[in-house]
Amino acid sequence: MERRDIVTIYNHYSCVYDLIFSRLFFPRIRRALEKIGIKHGDSIIEIGVGTGISLSQYPPYCRVVGIDIARKMLEKAQKKIRRFNLTNVHLIEMDAENMMFKDDSFDHAVMPFVITVVPNLDRVMKEVKRVTKRNGSIIIINHFCNDHSLLSSIEKLLSPLFMKLGWRTGFPMEYISNHCNLYIQEISRRHRIDLWPLIHAINKK
Repeated sequence: MERRDIVTIYNHYSCVYDLIFSRLFFPRIRRALEKIGIKHGDSIIEIGVGTGISLSQYPPYCRVVGIDIARKMLEKAQKKIRRFNLTNVHLIEMDAENMMFKDDSFDHAVMPFVITVVPNLDRVMKEVKRVTKRNGSIIIINHFCNDHSLLSSIEKLLSPLFMKLGWRTGFPMEYISNHCNLYIQEISRRHRIDLWPLIHAINKK
């Protein structure tokens, strides 16, 4: 998918995004933040913050920067900041492939449901590793291609539809461990058949 297509799709999603996805995303993001073990003074970047479903879950004693390329999604997130008085959260319209932050700007990075959306994952992961400090946590939550032959065939069949909805299917988990140069500390699921595993990686620069 091209960047402009992603922006268009998710700007259109902005009005209904929470209604559709909040129940699916919220508990998984909460578990992800527990895995990090956020300490007082930690700085965290969330890639693809969207409408800010996760923002109320960050403790007030850390600093959070959320980035996204869809302006209307960020407008919804800004409303949550005002509603919950999240003075430790700052939002920026920014492309994750070209982040305007210095090296080692953040203690941790959170990437919820975003790796199958971005056009160039290689570039995004290089940027995430660059702006995250050495040994910082990089949390990835996403659906990956199914090992079950029947389910995998169904995913391939429905792939054109999913592309129109704004994400790719058929993405292998092995890509994260073998290609992105991340040390994966843990892969966990909410339950045995959870389709959105949580990857807790460590940034080994």
